[in-house]
Amino acid sequence: MSGGKTDKASLALIEYYPEQKKVFLSRLFYSLKQEENLSADAKIIDLLLQYESTIEYIGVDNSWTPPPCFQCEVACGGYEVCERPHIKWFWEHYRKTKQKKKPTKIFTPYTQRCVENYLLTELEEPFQISHAMGANSAPLLARASYLKRRTKCDWREIFPPLSVWRIGRVLNIKKSDLRSYRKSAVGEACRKQILISLQEHDVVFLYKDDVNTMIQSVHAFDAFICAYTLYLKYTKQTEKRPADFPEYEDWIEFPKLEIVI
Repeated sequence: MSGGKTDKASLALIEYYPEQKKVFLSRLFYSLKQEENLSADAKIIDLLLQYESTIEYIGVDNSWTPPPCFQCEVACGGYEVCERPHIKWFWEHYRKTKQKKKPTKIFTPYTQRCVENYLLTELEEPFQISHAMGANSAPLLARASYLKRRTKCDWREIFPPLSVWRIGRVLNIKKSDLRSYRKSAVGEACRKQILISLQEHDVVFLYKDDVNTMIQSVHAFDAFICAYTLYLKYTKQTEKRPADFPEYEDWIEFPKLEIVI
């Protein structure tokens, strides 16, 4: 996903063949741009509708639902006294984190979600994800919400840096490279290493031109990572939400620590 006027949105379509245990990147659309009298949004919707009948999931690297507090219409006495499950979760997480690290800023439930705090503190590495209603993410949320209303598919949120991290660790790629895969100076080498390694495991088929595109364009690469993460979900290799996590809160699909590539 990208802003509606930046022309960087990309879409990857993968197919999975269970008998051959093979993933095939069948189409890659990148830098979807507007044309005269035709928005990039219309192009994206047209592509999704073309494949809607055969799509199992659509993976998006941004939220399309505002945080629960942003949508709440109940008379509010403040989140210091609120009894809703996600607020209780926030406070428990805040107190636990404060014991380990001081000072810790109090959460803002009208801009952020529980999952953003979870990824920051509960995994093997801290993963910093923008707040759903933060300055950078809010326009993307609005665009994703607009696009989702036009389809009937099952949308799932993906955070590509976390998926890249877990996939890359299984491929024995250096941590420093994985942390830098989106950087302009060194990211291309890391993206190339990941794509070649996936092919060497004889699970993913990629056309040479698509490989070159994904090496050069981090947005195209992230689109493929979103799709590949949902292949892992389909094969039951993504993490389930914790038992104590609020049911109505958003969750992000990401690979388990140990996956079969």
